[in-house]
Amino acid sequence: MEYLYGRNAVLEALRADRRHIQRLIVADGARGLEQHLELAQQRRLRVDIVPRHRLDQLTQDAHHQGVVAEASEFAYARLDDLLAAENPLLLVLDSLQDPQNFGTLLRTAQATAVSGVIIPAHRAVGVTPAVCNASAGAIEHLRVARETNLSRTLQSLQARNVWSYGLAVDAKQPYWQVDWQGAAALVVGSEGVGLSRLVREHCDALITIPMAADAVESLNAAVAGSLVLYEVFRQRSNA
Repeated sequence: MEYLYGRNAVLEALRADRRHIQRLIVADGARGLEQHLELAQQRRLRVDIVPRHRLDQLTQDAHHQGVVAEASEFAYARLDDLLAAENPLLLVLDSLQDPQNFGTLLRTAQATAVSGVIIPAHRAVGVTPAVCNASAGAIEHLRVARETNLSRTLQSLQARNVWSYGLAVDAKQPYWQVDWQGAAALVVGSEGVGLSRLVREHCDALITIPMAADAVESLNAAVAGSLVLYEVFRQRSNA
């Protein structure tokens, strides 16, 4: 079990009903939790009212907003589950480290109808309570697969006619020139380093986000990935 925290994260976990939730823990005097309590009652969950400092302890002083859910860990999907969608759109994250960036990309992925997210099993942030909170609960409505080798995963996607586009600063093709109508995967690299060499080599094409000549630095992973996902969504919505 783990402690989910934050009003949106806990609310979406209750709504999605994908995790086993043991109990809801509410800070004494907390207001604005009517939806949480109603859903807890519908699911016949135990609700504990405790002093706020107890939630501080359970979440290691995270910004819990007066509510915590004691819940099972996030259940990862299989790659085949992600590919079961018609004309899938996948988001592949190459060794992302920052929970806030991960959470932001998950929010965008859920908003732009991404079929599933693929992350590496090692040397990357997983779906932790901090990520759930940063995603504002969007993670509860997404499938996420953890793969041991992203390079082999990209090869597997290619064999199933899913074309991978790696986001790279030094690429020549602007992201809006890609035809995103077919089955596709957007590959976003880690903060600072970008795409690893092997992942870069196994992408079907590399794309970039053009910037002004006097721009002082490149966009971070969350902003860059979100820009491209919304272009994909625009193209697919206008199909």
